Amino acid sequence: MTETATIYHNPRCSKSRNTLNILQEHDLEIREVRYLDTPPSKEELKQLCDLLNKKPVEIIRTGETLFKELGLDKNDDRSDDEWLNILINNPKLIERPIVKINGKAVIGRPPENVLSIINS
Repeated sequence: MTETATIYHNPRCSKSRNTLNILQEHDLEIREVRYLDTPPSKEELKQLCDLLNKKPVEIIRTGETLFKELGLDKNDDRSDDEWLNILINNPKLIERPIVKINGKAVIGRPPENVLSIINS
């Protein structure tokens, strides 16, 4: 049975493309989620955070101009729920790529991180 890998990514990002290439090389069925076009639901994002063992604030791209434009700071006194809402409303801030395989997830930075959950 072929494993299914879900990749949340932006095809314009080289790290995302490289991670996708690694998945393709491992004979996996791939479900591509272009999260800028189809943002994950709040529940889906919460599940990804749980699988990554990270809080929502830990998967935010702080280097994005939008992060500064929104006046955000990782040290803001916000709940996980508030950070999830920020991510859902501003999917550009979601770290990429995130790959999920068989109930495990990893951030593909560097892309080789994905190897840790392939066939595991």
